[in-house]
Amino acid sequence: MSSHTDPSYVIFDGDNDGWAYRFMRGWKANDRIDFNFFDAHDLDTMTSRAQSEAYVKSNLKERMLQSSAVIALIGEKTKNLYRFVRWELELALELSLPIVAANINESRQQDANCPPIIRDQCVVHVPFKMRAIRFALDNWPDEYRRMSATDRRGGARHYGPHIYAELGL
Repeated sequence: MSSHTDPSYVIFDGDNDGWAYRFMRGWKANDRIDFNFFDAHDLDTMTSRAQSEAYVKSNLKERMLQSSAVIALIGEKTKNLYRFVRWELELALELSLPIVAANINESRQQDANCPPIIRDQCVVHVPFKMRAIRFALDNWPDEYRRMSATDRRGGARHYGPHIYAELGL
């Protein structure tokens, strides 16, 4: 159950949801909070070094290959992004990485903001709350890896009210 210490790859809408990613970086930097993820979004410096989308994508793929889970921050416009976000989600599905969809609107399940590529896929949906994301990172990767192919076809997942009560949310 030490999944949260393994690196996670974060996917998000850099134009609109960068603030949420910075929140997560704050949780990671806080010594009292055991929260870890891969800082995969060094896109600005990466893009200035090379204008090539192929170069950026090969770097992102390298980082994703070293990750044990993917956190997708789902904002209002995430579903409309194709250049990197859709490609990253596609890659995560292709690599069979467990995906935690953190809904910035704090929905506890899949909603209309969910990008079509992961809609009704075997992805766990949680609200954008540190304790909910951490719980998902602690539990979902192992649960996902134990599932059969048939179970994985069961669609979107979410946690019940009892889990949120235990988390104090």
